[in-house]
Amino acid sequence: MSRASSERVYKVLPELVVFDLDECLWSPEMYTLNDVPTVASKVIGPLPNGVGEGVIGVRSGREVIRIFPDALTILQDIHSGKYPNVRIAAASSADTPLAVKIGKTSMGLLEVVPGVTMREVFASGWEPTFDGNIQIGRTPPLSSDKSSSHFPILKRETRVGYEKMIFFDDCNWGDHCAKVAQKCPGVVTQRTPNGLQMHEWHSCLVAYA
Repeated sequence: MSRASSERVYKVLPELVVFDLDECLWSPEMYTLNDVPTVASKVIGPLPNGVGEGVIGVRSGREVIRIFPDALTILQDIHSGKYPNVRIAAASSADTPLAVKIGKTSMGLLEVVPGVTMREVFASGWEPTFDGNIQIGRTPPLSSDKSSSHFPILKRETRVGYEKMIFFDDCNWGDHCAKVAQKCPGVVTQRTPNGLQMHEWHSCLVAYA
């Protein structure tokens, strides 16, 4: 879907957009990787929508971690202020401490627009040094069940009620969306089985509004 076709205006927006990471915002899944990316592993190229060159991928061994195209456009739109007062968070049940480290490192290297990393976009709107909006892993107090760990923690840390949240998850290894909708009443959820697509983004915003 083109950027032009994503130009819609919503009278009511959520306060918090919560994203799963693996196979929702990016690929591949972190548990399949063995190497923590470094500055030297950056892949430079043209970022979408004519914003210029930036870090479009980071290497982990032979694999390259990349943000899905529509997901990257959505992050660009959030960064540009298209969705006023909307802040974002991550809820990922990465399998191992290594997968968590690879994911967090990648967020600090991948760019949304030139010179602005994915992690910096997630930090927008929060107090400096705040990281309570980034819940990645399943080491206690986190678990494999986002509805019983990630979301209660996000609610407490961000002080945003469930009724003001939306959530995107690929749900390819368990229906996290259904669990969150059931156990965290008020959260509007959207499955993204092929990576976040623009039509899924708008469908969820419509459902929330």
